[in-house]
Amino acid sequence: MFKTIADCEVRSVIRFLNAKKVKPAEIHRQIVEIYGENEMTDGMVRKWVRQFNDGRTNVHDEARRGRPSVVNGGLVAKVSEKIRENRRFTIRMLFDEFPQISKTVLHEIVTNRLNYRKLCSRWVPKMLTDVHKTK
Repeated sequence: MFKTIADCEVRSVIRFLNAKKVKPAEIHRQIVEIYGENEMTDGMVRKWVRQFNDGRTNVHDEARRGRPSVVNGGLVAKVSEKIRENRRFTIRMLFDEFPQISKTVLHEIVTNRLNYRKLCSRWVPKMLTDVHKTK
């Protein structure tokens, strides 16, 4: 089984198999067999088959409007490491460490991506604070 593959490569496989008149369910089965369960859902395979049948030839993502996301796995890991160094941090302190990221994005990383909540001036995982609510 392959470890990683770019989205455009999977779409190329879909385009090729679709041109050979392979059914979408079989295309999905083959992708899962070769690339793994998490590569692409059956619904996404069907979506791409429809687009190729409608005349699309490009397998690459189309350009999107707006600013690209600055949040990636490496950045989230760095923020998580800083939090573990000092649990009594503030978003402002994190902003001083990561000035390239806005305070809003930092807050989103801490609360939504890392799943932390402020409790008694210390950031703790939300799952630990939810236990106290049930009592």
